[in-house]
Amino acid sequence: MWQNYYSVTSVSEALDLLAQYGERARIVAGATDLIIEIERGQRPGVDTLIDITRVPGLDQISARGDTFRLGPLVTHNHVVGHGGIVERALPLAQAAWSVGAPQIRNRGTIAGNLITASPANDTIAPLWALGASVTLASNRGERTLDLPSFYQGLRQTAMRPDELLTAISFPALASNERGIFLKLGLRNAQAISVINLAAVLGFDGDRVTHAAITLGSVAPTIIRVPVAEDYLRGKTLSDEVIREAARLVAAAPTPIDDVRSTASYRSEMCRVLAARALRALRDGTERGGWPESPAMLWGENRATVREALPVLVHHEDDAADTIVTTVNGKTYTITGGVNKTLLRFLREDVGLPGTKEGCAEGECGACTVFLDGAAVMACLVPAPRAHGAEIVTVEGLAAPDGTLHPLQQAFVDSGAVQCGYCTPGFLMSGAKLLEEFPNATRDQIEQSITGNLCRCTGYYKIIDAFEQAVRASHPEQA
Repeated sequence: MWQNYYSVTSVSEALDLLAQYGERARIVAGATDLIIEIERGQRPGVDTLIDITRVPGLDQISARGDTFRLGPLVTHNHVVGHGGIVERALPLAQAAWSVGAPQIRNRGTIAGNLITASPANDTIAPLWALGASVTLASNRGERTLDLPSFYQGLRQTAMRPDELLTAISFPALASNERGIFLKLGLRNAQAISVINLAAVLGFDGDRVTHAAITLGSVAPTIIRVPVAEDYLRGKTLSDEVIREAARLVAAAPTPIDDVRSTASYRSEMCRVLAARALRALRDGTERGGWPESPAMLWGENRATVREALPVLVHHEDDAADTIVTTVNGKTYTITGGVNKTLLRFLREDVGLPGTKEGCAEGECGACTVFLDGAAVMACLVPAPRAHGAEIVTVEGLAAPDGTLHPLQQAFVDSGAVQCGYCTPGFLMSGAKLLEEFPNATRDQIEQSITGNLCRCTGYYKIIDAFEQAVRASHPEQA
C-alpha cells in the first residue's frame, strides 16, 4: 500500500520529510480515513506515510487565557474527556462524542477531521461557529488561517503539500454565551451525518446579542446562515421567533439527494434541528444527555504519548524489513509485513487469528485490540505502528495459567457466544471497560460496545454477560 513509512520523533523531522516527498506523502495521526482511502485506491501517487503518533506533546489541549489550543494529535476522546472543553466549548465536545465509537475516537484526531474536509465531518461545524483558526507549519515558516479561508471546496483545503497542521485555536465561550451541536444520522452511533448543526448565541439577559449558526452535510463545505443570525440579533427567543429563525435556516442551503437522504428531507430537518437548538439554548437545556462518566476505552495513559521512539524509524516496502513489537507480553521480530494493516499483520505475520476481519472499514469492531493501552480498530492502523509498541489481542485476555478473564467466563456462563465471529471484539471492548469502570453502569456498557456489531440474534445476552462480569467483580452488590 506504501513504499515508505516513517515514524518520526519530532515535528522538524516530519517537516523535513514533507519537504522531501511533497505530494507523495501524507501524515499519519489517526489515519482512520487515510488507510481506507489508500486501500480503495483513492490516493493515487501517495507512496509515503509520515507517522507523528510517537511525538510527545502533540496530543495536548491547552488554554491560554480565554483561548483553547489543540495539538495535531488531539483525538475526539481527548476532547470528550477534557473538562474545560466540556464547560466552555460544549458544541465541540458534543460533536466529538458523536463521532464513530470509542475505538475510532481513540485514534481519530480533530486535525484529521478538519483536513479530510468532508462537509459531513462533525467537528468542523462547531469549530466554525466558535471562530476557530488553524496553524500550518512548513520549513518555510508558519501561517494561520480562519476556517472560511482554510476550506476551498468539497474536500479541498488551502494546505500545501509540505505543510503540517500544528494547532487548532478558538476562543472559549464567554460567560454570556451558550452553544450546542446537534446531529442527525441514520443510527445512534457509527453514523455519518445526514445533517449537523452548531449554534452559538450571546445573551444580554433574555435578549440575543449575537449568533453564529453553521450547517454541515448540506453543501460542499460547512456554511453559515447570516440571514438567520441577523434576524435573531436583538430579539428574545419566543416560540414565534424560534419558528421564523428555523424557517430561515432551512431556506438557506440547497442540499443534494444522496444515499443518506433526499434534499427535501435535509431541508426540513435543518428547520427541525434549528428549532431544537434554539429552544435548548433558550431553556438552558443544551447539556441534556451529556454523559457524566463516558466510556472511553483509552487505558490508564488516556491515549497520550508518554515516550518518543529513540530514533526516527524508516520502514520500506521490502521483504527484508522488520517490525519489532510486543504482543500479549511476548516480543516478536517479524520480517516483512510492513505494507499492510495491523489487523492483517497480527493474523498473517504474528500468527494470532483471534482478531477478526469483519468489515476492514472500522464499522464492526471485530478487530478491536489494545495498542499501547488504548482500544483501537486494528483494520485502521498501519502495521508499522506496531514497531516498538505494546499490543494486546483477545488471545492475551486469559491469565497465563489459562484462567479466563471474568468477561470471557461470563460470556460462557450466560450463553453470549453466538456464531462467535464478533465475540473477540466484544471481549476486548468489555475488558477495557471493566478496567476503566469496574462497576460499569448499563449506560457505560452500551457506550463501550457502540463500535461492535453482532449479526446474529442481538445484544441481550452480550449485555447480560457484561452485567454478570460487573457483579462478579462486586459480589457484595449482587
